[in-house]
Amino acid sequence: MNPTITKNFPVLHLSCAACAVSTESTLQYLPGVSQASVNFANATAQVTYDPTKVAPTAMKTALQALGYDLLIEDNAAQTFEDQQQQQAKTLQRKTIAALILAAPLAVIGMFFMDMPYANYIMWALATPFIFYFGTPFYVNAWKQARHRKANMDTLVALSTGVAYVFSVCNTLWPGYWHAQGLHAPVYFEAAAVVIAFILLGKWLEEKAKGGTASAIKKLMGLQPNTVIRLLPDGTQQEVPTASVQPGDLLLVRGGDRIAVDGQVAQGHSFADESMISGEPLPVEKTSGSKVYAGTMNQQGSLQVTALQTGADTVLAHIIQMVQNAQGSKAPVQRRVDKIAGIFVPVVIGIAVLTFGIWLLAGGPQSLSHGLLGMITVLIIACPCALGLATPTAIMVGVGKAAAQGILIKDAESLELARRVNAIVLDKTGTLTAGKPAVTALEWKAGTPPLPQVLAALEQQSTHPLAGAVVAYLPAQEPVTLTQVTNLPGAGVTAIHDNVTYYAGNLRLLTAHDITVSPALAATVAQWRAAAKTVIYFANNTEALAVLAIEDALKPSSPGAVKALQDAGIQVYMLTGDHAATAKVIAEKAGITHYKAGVLPGDKAAFVTALQREGHVVAMAGDGINDAEALAQADVSIAMGRGSDIAMDVARMTIVSSDLARIPQAIHISSLTVSAIRQNLFWAFIYNLIGIPLAAGILYPVNGFLLNPMIAGAAMALSSVSVVANSLRLKWR
Repeated sequence: MNPTITKNFPVLHLSCAACAVSTESTLQYLPGVSQASVNFANATAQVTYDPTKVAPTAMKTALQALGYDLLIEDNAAQTFEDQQQQQAKTLQRKTIAALILAAPLAVIGMFFMDMPYANYIMWALATPFIFYFGTPFYVNAWKQARHRKANMDTLVALSTGVAYVFSVCNTLWPGYWHAQGLHAPVYFEAAAVVIAFILLGKWLEEKAKGGTASAIKKLMGLQPNTVIRLLPDGTQQEVPTASVQPGDLLLVRGGDRIAVDGQVAQGHSFADESMISGEPLPVEKTSGSKVYAGTMNQQGSLQVTALQTGADTVLAHIIQMVQNAQGSKAPVQRRVDKIAGIFVPVVIGIAVLTFGIWLLAGGPQSLSHGLLGMITVLIIACPCALGLATPTAIMVGVGKAAAQGILIKDAESLELARRVNAIVLDKTGTLTAGKPAVTALEWKAGTPPLPQVLAALEQQSTHPLAGAVVAYLPAQEPVTLTQVTNLPGAGVTAIHDNVTYYAGNLRLLTAHDITVSPALAATVAQWRAAAKTVIYFANNTEALAVLAIEDALKPSSPGAVKALQDAGIQVYMLTGDHAATAKVIAEKAGITHYKAGVLPGDKAAFVTALQREGHVVAMAGDGINDAEALAQADVSIAMGRGSDIAMDVARMTIVSSDLARIPQAIHISSLTVSAIRQNLFWAFIYNLIGIPLAAGILYPVNGFLLNPMIAGAAMALSSVSVVANSLRLKWR
């Protein structure tokens, strides 16, 4: 079986939601393409294809035949942005010119129709709209018609074209109307003003859509363009970031952004990593510390060895993940796309029906009213609002989440998260820090502390917990140890100043007849009751100190659990640890439902059982042992400092591993879905009310006929209002 790849390609010349549906179906029908998803809001096509059967050049050719285009070059993103900026400037110039030219045309058409040569003056003013300002609509409509397709351009071209041709005919041959004692109606001003308003709407829409992509632009702007490379002879060289290779030594001065992922070779500073992790506190960086592209070096200079560069950095992966999520489709969008796909043909049918009903109704002005109704229906119908309703909200929601250190891989997870009513949490690395740490140290009363000997002894130990003891003790004066012996399953022993010292478990002390004072024994009993691991430090006669080690609960975990419970979500904890430890952690976190001694397969079975009970289940974990359960859950959440496998399987990643981000993710999901529903409501209600009004449904009641110019303004504003409502998410 040939491997498929998934890539995002920018798409040019999308004018409405029907265009997105059209390009999507064209791509999907190409042999070798297994899936294609076109997002109208950010003008990207996400295509999964077999490169041995279809090449991007074939996709590009297929879309060019329809009047669209696909950017397939390596620097497509930058090319697309440059073209968008150029198109925005051109659109702005054309819009301003069209509005200036449309103003006198509208004034004459509304107030000075009886002035000499009024029709010819309006004809002259309206012609540039048809042959210059509106040319893209007519060209695209013709390309669509050749392939038996229709889109927003078809509606604009038909409505303005019919209005213009009808007006030209009535200007040159007004006899038909004069024979009936009527003034020959012309709609030059309607055709021109509609094009001007649609251009204005598109310009405002482009500016608003640019706001929905601000999260990506901010992320992309985090990486500096140049870096200072340190050469072997000690000289400094400023080079483009793109030229940095793994292994290069870079100088990062205070106040500079770090350009690549790397490891500190020399120096001491603090880095602001909030742009990536969402954590506000600066992180200390010393020799050996990891640093990440896009983060800010705050104080001292650092010499950094480059490890990952270009597309391999954490920042690049985050950008790619956010782009994929913003380009993906929520389930509700797929239903809307089906409506958008048939929207334009249905509207054309309604417009023709409107014209026919007016003709059948008869009357001296039935032809004029029929044409006016048909034109207005074509103008006011707006598939754009439908097409923008969901993706703009998704783009803002995903971007907002990314800014808070919550990476969402697809729109489906974002839409579904708000429905979660049960969440399963792994213990180690999710609720707890994921690594053992010393939480208490007690020395025997009346005995001088010997932290330097304890530190030296643990530095020589091969036991996994020894590192926690060394990390807990501050830097000590070095001492000389002799006859160091590691005793598997017991601890370590060595001699210092002719005294033998021991560090290990109670079995080690018992084997050497070492006594433990009643006070230390009482402390050990308390710690064991709290499911802590105890390490003893002793000389050859008595215990000198005891240390408590545990995988401590993260400070934010109890608050996060309470927030989830307050939201009506049942919280479960599963762990492979023994029952005593599980009980203590669950009590500290405020979790009632927990299970200990759980195998990886049991976690997935537990998730399945909850789903069978009707729960929408989220699973949060960080280890390889959580991967199966993550894959089974409705919403899967990986803690960002865990295994790569967990992050690959999960649809959401909490970069900082802070459990408090999960209630935030659910809250963002609720706000986003709420915005989508509002957008869809207004988009549907606009068309449901606007189209009958345009057809003249109120004319028999009160003689009201909607002016095509007003219809054009309403159509333009409908899209802008939907995007503006999505942008409200940024401030909520």
